[in-house]
Amino acid sequence: MEEKKKKTIGVPGLLAAAILCLSSLAGATGEAGQKQLRFRENGEFKILQVADMHYANGETTPCENVFLSQMATCSDLNTTAFVHRMIQAEKPDLVVFTGDNIFGFDATDAAKSLEYAFSPAMSSNIPWAAVLGNHDQESTLSREGVMKHIVSLKHTLSQVNPTGVDVIDGFGNYNLEVHGVEGSGFEKKSVLNLYFLDSGDYSTVPSIPGYNWIKPSQQVWFQRTSMNLQRAYMSKPEAQKAPAPGLVYFHIPLPEFASFDSSNFTGVKQEGISSASVNSGFFATMAEAGDVKAVFTGHDHLNDFCGELTGIELCYAGGFGYHAYGKAGWARRARVVVATLEKTEKASWGPVKSIKTWKRLDDQYLTAIDGQVLWSKSTKEGEIERRRKETQLHQLLC
Repeated sequence: MEEKKKKTIGVPGLLAAAILCLSSLAGATGEAGQKQLRFRENGEFKILQVADMHYANGETTPCENVFLSQMATCSDLNTTAFVHRMIQAEKPDLVVFTGDNIFGFDATDAAKSLEYAFSPAMSSNIPWAAVLGNHDQESTLSREGVMKHIVSLKHTLSQVNPTGVDVIDGFGNYNLEVHGVEGSGFEKKSVLNLYFLDSGDYSTVPSIPGYNWIKPSQQVWFQRTSMNLQRAYMSKPEAQKAPAPGLVYFHIPLPEFASFDSSNFTGVKQEGISSASVNSGFFATMAEAGDVKAVFTGHDHLNDFCGELTGIELCYAGGFGYHAYGKAGWARRARVVVATLEKTEKASWGPVKSIKTWKRLDDQYLTAIDGQVLWSKSTKEGEIERRRKETQLHQLLC
């Protein structure tokens, strides 16, 4: 195992071109900011999630929690190489970075560290989006400054905050719509909705220690956005009876992530759930909205599980970055999510039929593990109908 790991640790050779062209990438104001995301002609849309890169200063930044024999050749460049490998292997339609993109205390220049960290996505010409973690603002840029710099980078779809909203907590609250296949009846409808939120850094309330949480202003924005998207989706043309599925991305897990044990999740749980010490009710807000099918976070690097709670899958990505804490011999990893459309009677593409996920390890083969179905239209519709009939029966009996 150790010898195999050595081979993957020393793979910085493909980085040179990306690093040399950073000067041209960094100043560009992403023309992809206006790009419309949509499903491919094969009826799929693929998202690569990268959590906790903890990027600092590149080649001079040492790795954490790798075997001693790997230390001499291991640095931030291994994180960059892993992003490149994942993009080349999976060819995603969108890359999502879920916070702690840089490790502020060790990054001497936040802007440059951000540019290095996101360079594989920028050079790939693939749209990408990012949210903030609890460490991104600890270098030379404020939290707002970090998000503003991210928004200035090439090919990003990230937003500092939603347009038309005067007051909202945090930086990096926004949504992206994914339209149906071009030429289909759903080409002008968002058939998959992506929500991004700033889960904050640390509590500013003296009596409440620990991490921050998603605030009421953010939840109000989410509720209104979800409601508007559902109204549009269930209106003509191609009016639908149920909302388009939604996926939510942020950094710090919710307290509800602690609801699982080894019998009811897929993946591993190797450390405690480092959520806020208060529950702000965002899980209940999502459940009430009715469109969210899965939530994706980072923060706890040694957890990579997905567990289902009242119809919503709560998923960790697992630690990605080599300057982030990890576990020697436990490969860094990334999560992939694929949404697939259903075929209509006219042999065209319709709404989303299923959402699947798996993880890939940064080993010699980019080994794929823990493939699972997060949501299936037929399964969920059948469950809804079953519950409706049970409710009707209960009312009749009572």
